[in-house]
Amino acid sequence: QMKKVLGITMDQGSFGLSTGLEYPPGSYAATDELIELCKIVGQHKGVYATHMRNEDNKVEEAIAEALQIGRQAGVSLQISHLKACNKNNWSKVDHMLEIIQQAAQEGLPVQADRYPYIAYGTGLSAFLPLWSRQGKNQEILARLQDPGQLPQIEAYTQGRGERIGGWDRVVISSCYKDENKIWEGKSIAECAATRGISEFEFIRTLLIRDELKAGIVGFAMDEEGLVKVLRSPLVMIGSDGDAVAPEGKLGAGKPHPRYYGTFPRVLGKYCREEHIFDLPTAVQKMTSMPAQKMGLRQRGLLQKGYFADITVFNPQTVIDRATFIEPHQFPLGIEH
Repeated sequence: QMKKVLGITMDQGSFGLSTGLEYPPGSYAATDELIELCKIVGQHKGVYATHMRNEDNKVEEAIAEALQIGRQAGVSLQISHLKACNKNNWSKVDHMLEIIQQAAQEGLPVQADRYPYIAYGTGLSAFLPLWSRQGKNQEILARLQDPGQLPQIEAYTQGRGERIGGWDRVVISSCYKDENKIWEGKSIAECAATRGISEFEFIRTLLIRDELKAGIVGFAMDEEGLVKVLRSPLVMIGSDGDAVAPEGKLGAGKPHPRYYGTFPRVLGKYCREEHIFDLPTAVQKMTSMPAQKMGLRQRGLLQKGYFADITVFNPQTVIDRATFIEPHQFPLGIEH
């Protein structure tokens, strides 16, 4: 039934299939199930884009699974926001890039994307064990209030805090309820100290009071690994962001600055200031490379007969201004 539905949507113009295997319900999908679905995507010359099953201790195994799906399904593979989280995994970046490069040399159409920051953004509920996130929100909230299940949940959550290097590296970025917005922009360590409770108790309480909707930013990556990933010829630039605006409902919270800053940050910091690649390469990673990957016809190049998707910027001044404390800021140097 899933294959049938997917085939219909591909006929209707879908680009392909995307998965979020680290989060429920995507996490329940088995590899063989994904291969079967991706065969349909491959037949339609679409793309399989994946937020992999793991991005820290088992990141290499997660890449291997993505490559296996790509090979066995005969589908074009896009690894979303490629990274190695937490200090004990930073040394894996070279090997991660090697195995992706090897697959590409063997003929698999595989690329990846990355945003130019050492912090990721996700929901606070991601710090709960996967089994505790099953079912409806009411069921998850009930587990957070069940004395019999709390020790297991706390042990997992504390482990996540230790792996990232401490709760000062996790910042509350958004809250759903007005009364919880006082915590936005503060680290979990700071919030817990203010309340005079443990970090786990703060996390548990906030998730309950915010109906599981609180968002966080986690400083889990390193600059050296980021530069290696950005520099790879198989990696394009992607913000992994949402639609935001400085005012109105889309201006709520303190979202990850990547929503406003990704592309100007690459052009200003990594291209102009740090010279990790030249300007044509930077522009290609943002335009023709993703357009070709997604099969967007007549897009991504300045060419006669193509759509005039043109951005005019000053390469000497373009830079991001969005910060983790004040993210709703447009960049400088983009004229038209």
